Amino acid sequence: MSQAYHADSSELSTKEVLSWELFGTASRELAQTIADSAFDPEVIIAVARGGLLPAGSLSYALGLKLSDAINVEFYTDVHETLPDPVLLAPMLDTESIKGKRLLVVDDVADSGRTLALVLDLLREQGADARSAVLYAKSASVVSPDFVWRRTDEWIVFPWSAESPVVPNPGVVPGNA
Repeated sequence: MSQAYHADSSELSTKEVLSWELFGTASRELAQTIADSAFDPEVIIAVARGGLLPAGSLSYALGLKLSDAINVEFYTDVHETLPDPVLLAPMLDTESIKGKRLLVVDDVADSGRTLALVLDLLREQGADARSAVLYAKSASVVSPDFVWRRTDEWIVFPWSAESPVVPNPGVVPGNA
């Protein structure tokens, strides 16, 4: 199994912490903002990995059945990134989104470079792509269409607050 790096922010003195309970509130409030707008999305596209849970939550809150994901890697640690965001396989079926109204969902627009890459790609395919994030930072090169909260602090999300689980010592794989 390929293990993704876990960003340990325990050394940071100031940070924004999103709890599971507050995530539920944030999702509903962001969904209401989208529902109250003139934009009526047909498909939700999650920017994986960080956008998977917010996208799923918005999908249910907005009553949208159609969803997909696009895999992008950029962050490698707290405040450390690759030189540029990189698309990873499996790739999104861009042929099926031509002419569709898409809501691209991520957890945060930090530098905004990941969101810009995804929005440009989808728009080049003829989609009407708009963006929704839980958090936006002032340094973002993209101004998301829908934002729940703005901050310039490091954000600790409930799904990435702890290190990944590892097998317990003494447990024989396959003997569950």
